[in-house]
Amino acid sequence: MTQSDQPVLIAGKWRAAIQPTGSFQAANPTTGQMLPISYPISGREEVIEAVEAAHQAAQILRTTAPEKIAAFLDRFADLIEGQRESLIDSAYQESGLPREPRLKGETSRTTNQLRQAAQAAREDSWTNPVIDSKLNIRSILAPLGGAVVVFGPNNFPFAFNSISGGDFAAAIASRNPVIAKANPAHPGTTFLLAQLAFQAVQETGLPEATIQLIYHFENSIGLELVSHPLIGATGFTGSRAAGLKLKEAADRVGKPIYLEMSSVNPVFMLRGALEERLEALAGEYFTSCTLESGQFCTNPGLVILPESPQAEAFIQATKERFTNAQPGVLLGEKVVTGLVEALKTLTEAGAEVITGGHPIDGGGYRFANTLLRVDGERFLRHAKELQAEAFGPVGLFILARDEQQILEIANQLEGNLTGTIYSHTSGKDDAFYQRLEPLLRQRVGRLLNDKMPTGVAVSPAMQHGGPFPSTGHPGFTSVGIPASIRRFTTLHSYDNVRPARHPLELQNPNPTGRLWRLIDGDLSQADVPDNN
Repeated sequence: MTQSDQPVLIAGKWRAAIQPTGSFQAANPTTGQMLPISYPISGREEVIEAVEAAHQAAQILRTTAPEKIAAFLDRFADLIEGQRESLIDSAYQESGLPREPRLKGETSRTTNQLRQAAQAAREDSWTNPVIDSKLNIRSILAPLGGAVVVFGPNNFPFAFNSISGGDFAAAIASRNPVIAKANPAHPGTTFLLAQLAFQAVQETGLPEATIQLIYHFENSIGLELVSHPLIGATGFTGSRAAGLKLKEAADRVGKPIYLEMSSVNPVFMLRGALEERLEALAGEYFTSCTLESGQFCTNPGLVILPESPQAEAFIQATKERFTNAQPGVLLGEKVVTGLVEALKTLTEAGAEVITGGHPIDGGGYRFANTLLRVDGERFLRHAKELQAEAFGPVGLFILARDEQQILEIANQLEGNLTGTIYSHTSGKDDAFYQRLEPLLRQRVGRLLNDKMPTGVAVSPAMQHGGPFPSTGHPGFTSVGIPASIRRFTTLHSYDNVRPARHPLELQNPNPTGRLWRLIDGDLSQADVPDNN
């Protein structure tokens, strides 16, 4: 028996959904059983109402003081910390992810990035003011003037959640309202976060439609939403199939959409590295590939090895670890289905399963820790199929005949979030590294040396993006402030505008005394002389 549908948050009101087209429930992944609370599937009328309410809020937010935006983000972080245990309990029921250290650590990451966004809003440097005092032309990055729609993924119920994650924080910091579309895997956690966010909105005096929450809607409504004239932009993290459909709809009308879709994150193990520290590398790879059952967008799904006795020993050492480890819980039934489909694609293209390769029976959602192998020649003949993403504890070894074939494999890689090269610590592999690195560098957003890619630090220097199809555009990141904020801005230029009519950031006095501005070609925190 289910409890009645949870309310949606529309135009500053928690209310029952109007004319929903259905309802859904989340499942407990550890048991496969449905959780008792149901959530409405909103109809078109409700979604359009949210768009219009957000548009009205956007007109107020565009001139809201940076300190007020910062106060909201800081207060929201405080409220999350105050309700950490109940949030973790909810996320555990809906995701099966371990409370310690995963979910506890993720809440800390979430509050940290909210506070980083608050600091960026307070400093205001994301606006990137440029002043040409001689020609009296000035420009600034400004809010979009409409809502940012955020689609959150299933694997990070806090740090990438549509109502608390990186896209949310970036959109709010740049003074845009957010319409959050909950992921069906953790709607209850999203509801709790939305309650806290709305409390922070009310306490800090932001427009009540600054944040809105919709749990689900039909696919056709999603396509209309991202292409609506009043929408500013969309941030999406999820499957390639869904992302490309949304992108097509948004692109057709010129609406910005920032996608994080699929990535196999190739790892190149060079000959010297295998000779030097084979067992250590096997342990690192096992830990990374099976971390949280492999459900990371930076999971190292491809490993390229030079044919050699050391490579065979590495495969055997890794196989033993995968075979002996207990498979973990997956986030949902769709993850299991996706793995079955991915394994079918890989094996039909010539990959050989060397351990695992099947779902685990017995209640809940699990899949055997899985390794496959294929030779370099076959990979080159079926490169597209053999780069199918297997979102879970799955790795594919590619055995390359020689260094030239390794380079050919690198040339056939699709765009990825990350790429890694392991080499000998004394420089034994350096000559080949210099040939390989330029090829790999063009195909990944973040290049790593001697380190697995699964960790994504919330750092200003981070690039959590990459060439298509890992994302929709190689020039943007969803992690790392202030770069992530700039996705949700528009460039405004002012030509011969009277001084008092400029935004504060472009007026002659530096509005904070700390704001960095490009004045006549020089970065400066000084005022612009009045006689210019």
